[in-house]
Amino acid sequence: MKKKLTSSDSVSRREFIGRASAAAAGIVILPGRVVSGLGHIPPSDKLNIAGIGIGGKGRINLDNMVGQNIVALCDVDWDYAGPVFEAYPGAAKYKDFRIMLEKQKDIDAVVIATPDHTHYHPAVMAMEMGKHVYVQKPLTHSIWESRELTNLARKYRVATQMGTEGHSSDPVRKVAEIIQSGIIGEIREVHAWTNRPIWPQGLNRPTEEVKVPETLAWDLFIGPAPYRPYNPAYTPWSWRAWWDFGTGALGDMGCHVLDVPFYALRLGYPVAFLASSSPVNTESAPLASRVEYTFPAREPLPGLNLPELKLTWHDGGLLPSRPDELPDGDVMGDRGGGNLFIGTKGKLICDYYGGNHKILPMDHTFNEPPESIERVPDDPLGGGRHEMDWVRACKESAENRKETASHFDLAGPLTEMVLAGNLAIRLQELNREIKWDGNNMKITNIGESEKINLITSQTNYQGDKWTPYFHTKTKEVNALETANEWINHTYREF
Repeated sequence: MKKKLTSSDSVSRREFIGRASAAAAGIVILPGRVVSGLGHIPPSDKLNIAGIGIGGKGRINLDNMVGQNIVALCDVDWDYAGPVFEAYPGAAKYKDFRIMLEKQKDIDAVVIATPDHTHYHPAVMAMEMGKHVYVQKPLTHSIWESRELTNLARKYRVATQMGTEGHSSDPVRKVAEIIQSGIIGEIREVHAWTNRPIWPQGLNRPTEEVKVPETLAWDLFIGPAPYRPYNPAYTPWSWRAWWDFGTGALGDMGCHVLDVPFYALRLGYPVAFLASSSPVNTESAPLASRVEYTFPAREPLPGLNLPELKLTWHDGGLLPSRPDELPDGDVMGDRGGGNLFIGTKGKLICDYYGGNHKILPMDHTFNEPPESIERVPDDPLGGGRHEMDWVRACKESAENRKETASHFDLAGPLTEMVLAGNLAIRLQELNREIKWDGNNMKITNIGESEKINLITSQTNYQGDKWTPYFHTKTKEVNALETANEWINHTYREF
């Protein structure tokens, strides 16, 4: 059975156990205590945290929540999660997050680091039960899901944080201060790039039958996505490549790299986007892509206009044109990616989280602006800045809470922008710039009867020296219906 969700719906294990017992009959917010003392946290001040998806990034996040109680661990793959179970022997173990949240009553907050396609559902259930949520990037798998989590966070007034850990670093704020001060003038052009993917992409669906490992709950891994047989090509790590589970290189790194211009230039929703890429099919994201976003003019800042802007994303090793002002031999950004801001008075180039920024030309003299954006402090116990910023917010009352660095009012629209780029990549055959109504999450320039041919698979090069060819299979689909499905998924009941 499949179901298209609306803004009033959630997904079930029998409708999330009766809507999580009527949202646990209320919202549980811990008292407004903050971490007290250096090197010691009184037991009453410790947060009871559960982890969902713990084998990879989830473990790092939990380890960075120093001094808290890790009371429950949930993962569909108990072999991959085995070292984390050993690291937290006192935590209860689960495979199904719904059973965990229904059964275990002492959970205050939840860390979600599953594959992208299963971020939304546990986050909804947790928030409806009044539990605080930390969700890895990208916030969700679809644009509609990001909008809905943003709205639910406001409704239930829980502490939220997306796992863009670099956003809590000082360089993001320093670059924003420089840009907003007007040192390089008005900015109408930005380029961002990453070296990802560093995993296989552009793949056909595997056809061989493979037995499901005894330690893996395959049906729970599939979750709300269309069912397919197990294959080790999908998990535990390479799920990022597959459209049903991940969001490709753009989804993986876009929330990191694009966070810098999104934050500094207050971008909001794009109004149009256009993409080109290496071959892309219905199964897997491309090896390399280029996406051009158009953003409208925004409300001016003191002393700086924010005019219409073109932002171009590059991945798979693609780079923007090298600035003439950058000295020969200097790496653009760093080996993992970066950002290039092109202003009317100069240029700024930096690493993908704003580090090692350079004003171009290099002999340009300027006075760096004073600090005007509050920094996220280091944790006195040595925990992660980003994670402990969330822990702090969880312990504050909703009325007096200072929002986290990447709370959902920021993270939701950022993720929507990133995922809009994947729409552009997947709709290339339309051969036009896609017009986007961000407020209503709608493409406005696709006719109701338009068709496109999507590549379903492509074999390797075949033929002799006279007749070389690729064998490509396609299927014709309604363009608007397909685009709308990617914006707001129809879910499998699981």
